[in-house]
Amino acid sequence: MKLIIVTVVEEFHKEIQHLFKKAKIESYSSSDIDGYKNNAALLMSSNWFASEKGGNESVMFFSFTDEEHIESLFDLIKEFNSNLETNNPVKAIVVPIEKYI
Repeated sequence: MKLIIVTVVEEFHKEIQHLFKKAKIESYSSSDIDGYKNNAALLMSSNWFASEKGGNESVMFFSFTDEEHIESLFDLIKEFNSNLETNNPVKAIVVPIEKYI
C-alpha cells in the first residue's frame, strides 16, 4: 500500500475526479488548498494589486492504494498534462507506507 498525493488548480477539480474513477481508485479524499509560486517578478506583473499576494485556489487529493492503481492514474495524469494549454500541470507524488492500521 502507498499514499498518492495529487495537487491541481481548482479549474481541473472535476477532471481529476474523473481520472481517479478511470484508474479505479474509488476511495480518496480531497481538500481545498492555496497554491503559491515564489517567482516574485511573475507575481508582481500578473497581479493588478501588486501589494496583495494571494495564492491560486487549488485542490489536493490523496488516497491509500496499491501500485497497480497508482500506475494507471500516473498514465492518465501524464496524458492529461500533455494536452494542457496552461502552465498549471497536475502534480502527483507517491509515498511508501511502512505501517498502517
